[in-house]
Amino acid sequence: QAPLVESGGGLVQAGGSLRLSCVASGSTFSTRVMGWFRQAPGKEREFVAAISWSGGPTSYADSVKGRFTISRDNAKNTVYLQMDSLKPEDTAVYYCAARPSGATVILTTTQGYGYWGQGTQVTVSS
Repeated sequence: QAPLVESGGGLVQAGGSLRLSCVASGSTFSTRVMGWFRQAPGKEREFVAAISWSGGPTSYADSVKGRFTISRDNAKNTVYLQMDSLKPEDTAVYYCAARPSGATVILTTTQGYGYWGQGTQVTVSS
């Protein structure tokens, strides 16, 4: 098990910034690809960003490229999502997710992630 706990969500005006954090318990965090997904009301959960276990390769959805940055600190069992230039359409519940330990491929679909946090609400006002 890799329980994940997100924090950092909130209400922000368009153009503002937020940084989400996700802390994982257990000793296998450094061997897991980590991802962020989001789900807006009435919509399916969608990929936002993912990062390799080493923190090197990353992947972003086209809608957030150049505005969001994913990073991780394996010493703290934490993955971050820095969100800048926020837009109202970024409003959603944001979820942290982990791939199975040892899986090295960065995936952009929910099916590739077996562990999920409870989510944190991000609301961007216009």
